[in-house]
Amino acid sequence: MFGAVCCAAPFANSVGAYVALATGARDDGGGIAVGGSVADIPPRMLAAYRNAAQQVGRHVPKCRGMRWPILAGIAKVESNHAIGRSVAGNGDIRPKIFGVLLNGSGAGGNTTVFPDTDGGRWDGTATGERAVGPFQFLPSTWDGVGKDASGDKRADPHNADDAALGAAVYLCGNGRDLTKQSQLAAAIFQYNRSNEYVANVRGWIDQYTAAAKSPDLGNVSGDVRTVIEAALAQRGVPYSWGGGTAKGPSTGICCSPSGKSGAAIKGFDCSGLTTYAYAQAGIRLPRTAAAQAGVGQRIPASAGTRALKPGDLVFYAYAPGRDSTIYHVGIYVGAGQMVNAARPGTVVRLDAVDAMSGYAGGARLL
Repeated sequence: MFGAVCCAAPFANSVGAYVALATGARDDGGGIAVGGSVADIPPRMLAAYRNAAQQVGRHVPKCRGMRWPILAGIAKVESNHAIGRSVAGNGDIRPKIFGVLLNGSGAGGNTTVFPDTDGGRWDGTATGERAVGPFQFLPSTWDGVGKDASGDKRADPHNADDAALGAAVYLCGNGRDLTKQSQLAAAIFQYNRSNEYVANVRGWIDQYTAAAKSPDLGNVSGDVRTVIEAALAQRGVPYSWGGGTAKGPSTGICCSPSGKSGAAIKGFDCSGLTTYAYAQAGIRLPRTAAAQAGVGQRIPASAGTRALKPGDLVFYAYAPGRDSTIYHVGIYVGAGQMVNAARPGTVVRLDAVDAMSGYAGGARLL
């Protein structure tokens, strides 16, 4: 079985759920594609993030670089974008999202007692504090940053629009420049004082930033366009070791070199994704990345990435020049980008061709 799958890079990605909500929000990949740009964010939540990024300047005029992927990264880790809840047209989320009671019990990772500050107004209990809403604000923090973005003259952390704007205000501080990586990291650290948390959120920000950039396919047609559009349509589908067939995403197997199992994940690994995309143009590929390098016209690594054309397979090897060591494959879409199922813990996304190590050339099948 091990040889039947595409090998991913031998290290684990840090992205994953960080806060365990008492209400049990799932990370089941059940999001909805929005305009082909983002695949795991429900449309109403994405609208809230975008609106907040546009409105925050009214409240923190000196803030620079606030983007919706930053807010999406926070919300992904905090509540998985409220997936499983109902989000009304006005942004109200029901049932409400409550974190664990922060009473120092150790449940959900809390070890510090937070006394009640809101009489249960936002967190539903007067016996202590619970984080609330899709951005998991403590009521005491919400009192300082909560804003009315929905126009009902009430700042409600259980409203998607209000919560997203409150998060934007909080991250902006007194006027951070979030285009600077050090200040972005400081903003996320302020949100949750954990280096692991910062790494998780930044991983999701990078994924959403890449996923939101749609390539220009204006000069691409025929079978090449069919392959690329088929691959792009899978953005946001989870990586699954051994997952993916010519018919679409499938449950994978155990286990990757980093010990990650795909047995409970329906999705794609790298060669599963290429197998599926090329099948839509009637081309049957062998299942592993190394075997796929033997199909079509080989493009040597020595020719450089500029020799690639949209629709080409892109390969990576532990020892470039030795195709038997190829461990990864993507689909080139142009402008230095590829559709990529990178590694366990990620989703199918757009990446730079140089995002993976050991460039080993490409193959032209169309």
